[in-house]
Amino acid sequence: MIGEGPSRGGAPGAVVTGSSRGIGAAVARGLAARGFGVCVNYASREAPAEALVREIEAAGGRAFAREADVSDFEQAKGLVEETAERFGGVRVVVNNAGFSQHRTLEEMTVEDWARSLAVNLSAAFYTTKAALSHLRREPWGRIVNVSSLRAMTGSDHGAHYAAAKSGLIGLTKSLALELAPEITVNAVSPGYTRTDMTARDLERHGEAIRARIPAGRVAEPTEIAALVVFLASEEAGYITGETIGINGGIYMR
Repeated sequence: MIGEGPSRGGAPGAVVTGSSRGIGAAVARGLAARGFGVCVNYASREAPAEALVREIEAAGGRAFAREADVSDFEQAKGLVEETAERFGGVRVVVNNAGFSQHRTLEEMTVEDWARSLAVNLSAAFYTTKAALSHLRREPWGRIVNVSSLRAMTGSDHGAHYAAAKSGLIGLTKSLALELAPEITVNAVSPGYTRTDMTARDLERHGEAIRARIPAGRVAEPTEIAALVVFLASEEAGYITGETIGINGGIYMR
């Protein structure tokens, strides 16, 4: 496993679920640049996670790669515990793991529905619950949940995804009330972003999608990550319970 052995010095650990690529990878880079020791989590694709750890370490940061299906509580707990052990604590949790598929209600199976809720909603609860005791040991803690524009607009081809991401916003508000003031909890709600998850839509309908966005383009993962990293910082201590849209203005139309 890349990043073997204990890591000393710098800020405590940051758990970023689903962070081997896309938005999660950009968040991992940003948090490492801020001095956090970062857990790069992946469910099945080891090579990109290991490559990201090498990249972070080459830049002077601290990271390790850890396989875990965070829709399973015991695996989420193991992920958190190893992060705390390696970096002397956990101060930041970014719940970014996601699963999306095109399914109308007629096409959707019960298994599709269950998997979407497990990965997009339950995983955030599991990881946060596992990290709570560690977060409370820190002078301050941050939880950032990655929701979606679909939580606000709904979807005609993914009701399970929209429902789970909407639930994530409810979880965000509830935990913000419960855990204040030492631990803040916020959500970001990205619009179309250039990731593997959106590649199919952008290839087929990119021109029409961009025409709907006042900014005239889709986001880069680094732009979403910049907001997440700020919300995970000490400077963001007066922001909690918020869901911040980052979508180029598409929600205005």
